[in-house]
Amino acid sequence: MEYARKLGTKIKLYSELVMFSHTLFSLPFAIISMVWAAGGFPSWRIMLWGLIALIGARNGANAFNRVVDRTFDAQNPRTAHRHLPRMLLGEKEVLAFVVINYGIFIFAAAMLNTLCFILSPVAIFLISSYSYTKRFTYMSHLYLGFTIASAPIGAWFAVTGKFAFTPFIIGTIVMLWIAGFDIIYGSQDIDFDRNHKLWSIPSIFGLKNGLRIAAGLHLIMVLLLIALIPIRHLGWLYIAGIILAVFLLMTEHKIIKPSNRKAMKIASYNLNQVISMVILFFTLGDFFLL
Repeated sequence: MEYARKLGTKIKLYSELVMFSHTLFSLPFAIISMVWAAGGFPSWRIMLWGLIALIGARNGANAFNRVVDRTFDAQNPRTAHRHLPRMLLGEKEVLAFVVINYGIFIFAAAMLNTLCFILSPVAIFLISSYSYTKRFTYMSHLYLGFTIASAPIGAWFAVTGKFAFTPFIIGTIVMLWIAGFDIIYGSQDIDFDRNHKLWSIPSIFGLKNGLRIAAGLHLIMVLLLIALIPIRHLGWLYIAGIILAVFLLMTEHKIIKPSNRKAMKIASYNLNQVISMVILFFTLGDFFLL
C-alpha cells in the first residue's frame, strides 16, 4: 500500500509538472485534423498511436522547459512554487522523464508511418528549442504557437503520410491562438522579464500594445477559421461554433487584469480550454450530422 501511495504521489507530481490538463489546447485540433484527413474517424491504431505520440511529445517538451527555466522560476514569485524550485522533483529524474517521453514519441511516430518517423527528430528539436527563445527574441510567443501547431499538422501526416494544404491552415490557426493567449499570460511578468533581460511582447512593447497585438493575432485566427468554410465546405453548425468561440475570445480579452492572478488564469487557460472544445464539438457535429 505504501508503494502504491508513493507511486500515486509521483504520478501526480509529474502530471502537475507538465500541466497535463493543458493537452486540451492541442488535442481537439489534432482530432479535427485526423477526422478531416481520414474522411471520418481513422482506424483505432492510428488514433491510439497518434494520441501516444502527442502525449509523449508535449510531456517531454513541457518537462524540458521546466528544467531549462528552473533558475528563473525560482526567482519569480509567480513561479517559485513550481516543482523544481521547491525540489519536489530532482533535475536528473525530470531529464530522465524527458528522454523517456521523447523515446515514446519517436516509437509512436514509427508505428504510424515513415513520414512521421522521419520528421520526429525535427519535431523534438523544435519543441525543445522553444525553451531558449525568451533569451533572445520577443517572438517567443509565436514560436511556442508554432511548436504546438505541430499537433494538428502531425495528426494529418499520421493519417495520410502525405503533405497537404489544410493541416497547415489548422496549424496556423493554432499558432496564432496560442501566441495570443501566451502574450496575455506573459503580461503578468513584465517587470520580471525586463529586470532579468527576458524577451516578451509585453515587456518590449508595453502592456497596452502587447494586449493589442494579442487581440490582432486572435482576429487573424478567426478570419482563418472563417476561411476554412469554403475550403472544407462547412455548414451552419461549424459557423455557430465559431460564433460561440468568438464570444469566448472577446470575454477573454475583456477580463484581462495582470494584477489579478485568478482572472489571468481564467483568461489565459480556462476559457481557452473551453474554446478548443467548442470548436471540436461543433466541427465534428457539422462533419458527421450535416
